[in-house]
Amino acid sequence: MTQITLAKGVNMGLRKAMEADPKVLVMGEDVGKLGGVFRVTDGLQKDFGEDRIIDTPLAESGIVGTAIGLALRGYRPVCEIQFDGFVYPAFDQIVSQLAKMRARALGKVALPVVIRIPVGGGIGAVEHHSESNEAYFAHTAGLRVVACSNPVDAYFMVQQAIASDDPVVFYEPKRRYWEKADLDESLTLEAATPLHRARVMREGNDVTIAAYGPMVKTALEAATAADEEGKSLEVVDLRSLSPLDMPTLRESVRRTGRLVVVHEAPVFLGMGAEVAARVTEECFYSLEAPVMRVGGFDTPYPPSRVEEDYLPDLDRILDAVDRSLAF
Repeated sequence: MTQITLAKGVNMGLRKAMEADPKVLVMGEDVGKLGGVFRVTDGLQKDFGEDRIIDTPLAESGIVGTAIGLALRGYRPVCEIQFDGFVYPAFDQIVSQLAKMRARALGKVALPVVIRIPVGGGIGAVEHHSESNEAYFAHTAGLRVVACSNPVDAYFMVQQAIASDDPVVFYEPKRRYWEKADLDESLTLEAATPLHRARVMREGNDVTIAAYGPMVKTALEAATAADEEGKSLEVVDLRSLSPLDMPTLRESVRRTGRLVVVHEAPVFLGMGAEVAARVTEECFYSLEAPVMRVGGFDTPYPPSRVEEDYLPDLDRILDAVDRSLAF
């Protein structure tokens, strides 16, 4: 067993993929010499060289556009977007080109591009550094969208994303970068949970809590607090936002009869809306209460001094649980 942080898990996963395939390369702002602003790519340029760990200009549309060209030539590029709010200059490249190229070519052209995006708040950052924009990309047909929540998943999921022949938007919860877990390095990629499979992180009987990325830990903390009050919460880490693993979620909700969906992004038209709709359609006769949603407020992300009031926390999750159980 090796104890790693989530940032180290991504680093080790990138290293493993690059060792296995010389066509894998990493590109982004400050990913090389500096090792990234969060040091996720630390040491990789030293070991793999400047041709495979490429420091780019500050131009996200250029980063993704170059990656598309490289993928068309047989490479498997991994783009790092330095912060979530910096992805918008590349939005046209991602939505108009990357997501559509395979369908446009009737399946004859693969675009194995991974776009890594540190996501969410909780680090006391300024504007454009704490956003949760996953719903934009989950809504875009042709993209796969996943979010890791812990170091072990970070290690395996980034390798699985790189192996995909479809473009993958890979979200990393930046405020969890320094949290630790034990990694069994003898485990193979084939033995890991599939990339688009949800996972039950804690079993329970009364209410299902569905979360992803940075909110999984918060949901687990809420489940621990609820247990002291005699309430049994089941926590499901969705892991994949597009496609959604509905069978795992359906099985949980049909057993508990209740669902609370949690994410940092604003509730309005967030991922929770789609999850709530799908569960209502597929589990209507099992539900004992309406699906509850807990998320950020419908405002731009606030200044860091008030972000703790904006971000969903244990109390807001438990309040939703109480409202669900009141039905």
